[in-house]
Amino acid sequence: MVTFRNFSALVKVLLVLILLFAASLSALLAFRLVSGRSLGLRSFARDQGYAVTSRGKALSDSSSIKAASIGEYTNIIFLHHSVGHNLIDQGQVRDLFTQSGYDFYDHDYNHLGLRNPVGEYLGYGYNVPHDNTDPDGLAEIFSQLVYTLPLNTFSGLLQHEVIVFKSCFPVSDITSEEKLDEYKAYYLEMREVMERHPNKIFIVVTPPPLNPVETNSQIAARARDFTDWLVSDEYLAGRLNVFAFNFFDHLAEDNPTSPELNMLRAEYRQGTDSHPNLEANQTIGPRFVDFVIKAIIEYK
Repeated sequence: MVTFRNFSALVKVLLVLILLFAASLSALLAFRLVSGRSLGLRSFARDQGYAVTSRGKALSDSSSIKAASIGEYTNIIFLHHSVGHNLIDQGQVRDLFTQSGYDFYDHDYNHLGLRNPVGEYLGYGYNVPHDNTDPDGLAEIFSQLVYTLPLNTFSGLLQHEVIVFKSCFPVSDITSEEKLDEYKAYYLEMREVMERHPNKIFIVVTPPPLNPVETNSQIAARARDFTDWLVSDEYLAGRLNVFAFNFFDHLAEDNPTSPELNMLRAEYRQGTDSHPNLEANQTIGPRFVDFVIKAIIEYK
């Protein structure tokens, strides 16, 4: 006789996820019938269907991802959005890691998901809540419960040995001291979590600066203060498994007499766009790889 207890742990997890999805959809349909209001069920069903499918693929692929984590800290994951994507592809980041003997995975927006060490999209991701990699979104990820299987974003990231993560350039729009303090508080929360996982290496990548047309000197100065704090002893000292790559510093104008001080350098920008250009990525990509490898060696 076949009973629920006969199923494997993975099958049980998939069944529970399917049942939860079905229950949520049924509840929304009932509310729609009673209230007569549109709830955007098509988009909801599409998004939830993708999330369930993605999680199922992540679960089935979990053993092979973990198999690359052999205690040598060669299994790297980089959580990013578009700026990180360009840095990887235009800066030859994946090729440089491969040449040095590292398995480099990267995670983009949820709809793009995870790429493996040869640059192939795997057709799933770790379902970043609300696709948010701003400080509050990262703090939410780091606050998640940890499971042996990738049932949430943080558990997925922890399948890798080296976790690299960054926010994008909108985070450099720090319009007040209160907002600066709020960002610092989120990163202090994350640091507490990182310290609870001493067998993992965590590498913070500071947010890139803004194009001069999208900021001003006061806001840019706060962005500089924030990134300098992230790479300071105040944040890092005594944390043997926590490192910070100052991406902002590599990209920002550092001439104190320039009206564009702490903003995206002229040679690294195109028009009014805050995405660093090809020259920036080709220049900084190798520096990024070198920093990560040196951090791994220092940790080991």
